[in-house]
Amino acid sequence: MGRLRLASYNVHKCLGTDGRRAPGRVLDVVNALDADVVALQEVDRRLGPRPAALPRRLIEQQSDFVAVSDEGWGPSLGYHGNAVLLRRGIAAKEVHGMALPGLEPRGALLVEAAAGPFRAVAVHLGLRRSDRVLQIAAIRAALSARAEMPTVVLGDFNEWSLLKGLEGLGGYEVLAPGKSFHTLHPLGHLDRIALGHGLEAADAGVFDTALARRASDHLPVWAEVKRAA
Repeated sequence: MGRLRLASYNVHKCLGTDGRRAPGRVLDVVNALDADVVALQEVDRRLGPRPAALPRRLIEQQSDFVAVSDEGWGPSLGYHGNAVLLRRGIAAKEVHGMALPGLEPRGALLVEAAAGPFRAVAVHLGLRRSDRVLQIAAIRAALSARAEMPTVVLGDFNEWSLLKGLEGLGGYEVLAPGKSFHTLHPLGHLDRIALGHGLEAADAGVFDTALARRASDHLPVWAEVKRAA
């Protein structure tokens, strides 16, 4: 595995801070991240069959990304609102949705790429810490049953504390690149990137631009990742 640029972005169903739902604007932010792998949260509408808030056709026509997919998702772009975009040329060899425990319905999306190889787990954890503890434990249990592979867990962790709450990710380096929520006045490091054994960050940050502050209520976070020396 060479160096990878990872990003995570809660797109808030493409509803911006100006009250406009503008998927094209969200995709402009995604394109500007210049990432190889992008985890998206709140990418589907919650009503009915959960249609994609960010249309797959728009991604295909106006980006260099492919959204991983599964036949069982219907019109949704992802699983429980989580989607993974891979830059063209990076092929997914396995896609697996994981239902997570907790008071409210939550899920994680596991994607294994042939090149590298590497594994990315896209998450949007619950609002209650007690639920997040259970959800992280479920993710770790699922990963322990799979073959060893360089692994990253990235997404909206919904954890305000920098000191506690993510103890279940022991053994992972948890990056909190910066304050990503709320875009109008960023206070919380809610969006994180956790690196498994053998990986290290060369750089990381928050993508803070005027467009990103309008496009969603979260700012994207990113990290340049490489194998540990």
